[in-house]
Amino acid sequence: MTDYDELLIGGEWVAPSSDQRIDVRSPATLELVGSVPEALEADVDSAVAAARRAFDRGPWPTTPPEERAAVIAKFTELLTSRIDEVGGIITGEMGAPTATVQMMMWTPAQAVLGVYSGLATTFPWEETRTGMFGESRVRREPVGVVAAIIPWNVPLFIAINKVVPALLAGCTVILKPAPETPIDALWLGALFTEAGLPEGVLSVLPADREVSEYLVTHPGVDKVSFTGSTAAGRRVGALATERLKRLSLELGGKSAAIVLDDVDLGASAFMLAYSGLMNSGQACVAQTRVLAPRNRYDEVTEALAAAASAMTVGDPLDPSTQLGPLVAERQRDRVEAYIEKGKAEGARLVTGGGRPAGLDKGWYVEPTVFADVESKMTIAQEEIFGPVLSVIPYDTVEQAVDIANDSDYGLAGSVWTQDIDRGLDIARQVRTGTYGINWYAFDMGSPFGGYKCSGIGREDGPEGLAAFCELKSILMPLGYSSAS
Repeated sequence: MTDYDELLIGGEWVAPSSDQRIDVRSPATLELVGSVPEALEADVDSAVAAARRAFDRGPWPTTPPEERAAVIAKFTELLTSRIDEVGGIITGEMGAPTATVQMMMWTPAQAVLGVYSGLATTFPWEETRTGMFGESRVRREPVGVVAAIIPWNVPLFIAINKVVPALLAGCTVILKPAPETPIDALWLGALFTEAGLPEGVLSVLPADREVSEYLVTHPGVDKVSFTGSTAAGRRVGALATERLKRLSLELGGKSAAIVLDDVDLGASAFMLAYSGLMNSGQACVAQTRVLAPRNRYDEVTEALAAAASAMTVGDPLDPSTQLGPLVAERQRDRVEAYIEKGKAEGARLVTGGGRPAGLDKGWYVEPTVFADVESKMTIAQEEIFGPVLSVIPYDTVEQAVDIANDSDYGLAGSVWTQDIDRGLDIARQVRTGTYGINWYAFDMGSPFGGYKCSGIGREDGPEGLAAFCELKSILMPLGYSSAS
């Protein structure tokens, strides 16, 4: 049990405005694992006021980037020494196995921390340009008070991926975690405070959807950085843009893995399957549409089914577990409804589709593979957010690219081949923000984000830092030259 009785507002533990609480239950055991205060509108007002004071009158926005990076470095040191502790909290909250926390949360979080520590001294905070009137200075200044709203599926990574570049830019931040994973967010907030953040710079407010909307529309917030479903992103985007707030949206996906006819299935089948099933399919970048050449279709389908059915589903605290439960009963209901929809529309269930034997407690679904899937079927078009793969046949590479692009989404994708140049050519044709050849991952030093309904803006790399900056141009006097 991990309980918090106060909210972290401006780096201080403060009594909440009400006695309402959020209870967190393990999706594996259904047992209570912790409880936190539920933030209401009055708490948002307090957090925004603290962030506003710290930004408008505090030292943080004008602190040299190297000194801001030193606080981030101290946070990194503290987190590294206690990663097992927060990893255990996350496993209890949302059911991710220990290995998944390491691979999908801690490893990329480490990369983010390293990238932004390095950018402190290399990012072009101020540069000189020469134009028709002579010399100008172009400055990148912090955007202001940031509302960072994150989902429950990879909370450690996404929290760090938003908070760290915003802090490095000189912004003040209000972190709003999902109700499913509020404990680790408060834990992280305390660690940032311990690392030396000044008063007012960071608040953590666990809250529901209505309070999130209040935060998004609050006049004291300058920028909203949101990660979540496309449906929720549309709502957040409408509220923010109506008020002309700066906005970043990292939304859903329905990514296609294009398997070419020269693929080495012996070397690729497990990674191909895992790219769609990782985190029990609860990943916006999951490669859930597998496009297979018709002349090897049965072979690809059988290899995927064998790899999926061999994955260990079970207790997330067991080191041998590869796939844990879904986060909640509603999520299992949603996934099971999609499985039934797939069968009703004529897709052939090859493996899975039910609840794992021996796991009567917890929100588990078997890793599932469908064959004979057509591109227009519901399971091939909508984001399921569960362990369900759809294998779609194609006749030509051109058709495979068309099928990959036949989606409202464009967040991720991959191609599987022994001919890397051929794979790179295909990568250039698929309209998606990130792409992998013979695996899927994204590099924290390069921009991450989506085309189409998968989002607006980019995170990670210099582009992710620039997203928390405003640009200012200063025109120097006629005839002025810094060289002289």
